Amino acid sequence: MKNITAKIQGGQIPQGKVKVSGAKNSATRLLAASLISDGTVLLENFPTELVDANYKMEFIRACGGEVTVDSDSETVEIKPENLKDLTLSSYDYPIRTTYLLVAGLIKRNGIARIPYPGGCKIGTRGYDLHIMVWENLGATVEEKPDYIEVKATDGFKEGHIDFPISTIGGTENALICASTIEGRTTVKNAYISPEVQDLIMFLRTMGVKINVVGNSFIEIFGKKNLKGTIYEVISDRIEALTWIVYGILSGGNLIIEDVPFETMEIPLKHLEEAGIDFYRNKKNVHINPDCLINGVIQPFELATGTHPGIISDMQPFYVLLGLHADGISRIFDYRYPERIKYCEELAKLYPNMLKWEKGAITTFGKHNISPNASKVESTDLRGSMALVIGALLSPGETEISNVEMALRGYNKLEQKLSKLGVRIEFLK
Repeated sequence: MKNITAKIQGGQIPQGKVKVSGAKNSATRLLAASLISDGTVLLENFPTELVDANYKMEFIRACGGEVTVDSDSETVEIKPENLKDLTLSSYDYPIRTTYLLVAGLIKRNGIARIPYPGGCKIGTRGYDLHIMVWENLGATVEEKPDYIEVKATDGFKEGHIDFPISTIGGTENALICASTIEGRTTVKNAYISPEVQDLIMFLRTMGVKINVVGNSFIEIFGKKNLKGTIYEVISDRIEALTWIVYGILSGGNLIIEDVPFETMEIPLKHLEEAGIDFYRNKKNVHINPDCLINGVIQPFELATGTHPGIISDMQPFYVLLGLHADGISRIFDYRYPERIKYCEELAKLYPNMLKWEKGAITTFGKHNISPNASKVESTDLRGSMALVIGALLSPGETEISNVEMALRGYNKLEQKLSKLGVRIEFLK
């Protein structure tokens, strides 16, 4: 699914309920981790329409695994027993986390051939730490023209991994690979985000013993034989924030269901400090115009970083808030300082209201602003969704090219907007 253009008529006011889907950054990892099971795995609350997830399912099927999707019940069933050592005719799979597919293939075949990682271009995000994981666990790695080849004829061996920097992807890879080893593996300088914690809980249901000390040390006692399981994916904290910000800026009346409050208390605290008083119960948030205490969004300063703070994926939505605030706001991104390319496109909707440089974005907000309709181009997943929201807030018509970037991270986006009375036309 490439080169999709969205034609958006702005000024549509959302009304109704929207349910937050299972987390993209958890579901796609659990899908890969399912391949090390010796039984059937059923994943519930799975975002079945995500482009990223479907590319990964295609690759698993091409390698002999069985994947059955039920979009209505939002479940995915995985039967990995027949994964084979195959050389595919094509390795053109634009999946960022291809490296997580290695463990299941190594377990059954002693060799894994995976596509080179793809994904959003938001700065240097190499795969050297993944090579380190495989080599520390006894494998050899060769970078072929079309794929990465990992060999461990007798499976991975227990070992010790000490990451030079904190890494989510490396932590996930180490967890999945180590879970196949009959022995003790330790991981230092791990990054335990809510999605990594979800992966740990999932692996435990298959019979892996995992001990976590503090927030950066993990001890894994894997097993040769891992049982099948039924597991519910956590709700997506980034999607939840997206709907909350859209509800605030649109002046709509939204009930956002299945908000994972336990994973986003600090991001929500920053909204409160910007003068936004939303209504909530245990699982839901109610957004309406009365949420603005003084009738305006207060300007703010914040910095992204690691969980439990505001993560970099949330950055574009605070930039949107800043553009509609009553004054100058500053957003700093120390985790991915090069996540600024989308600003050039967003500035076409908000001319002369945005200044950016590596690691720092300044917004010159006006609380009664309406963005100008324009033609813009998606640059990355979250930046693309910020453009979609900006276009929906504009009084005119906007065209967004390559909007499939947003579809990579937002499950059933068109259907959810439609239920809120908001229509987007997608031109393929």
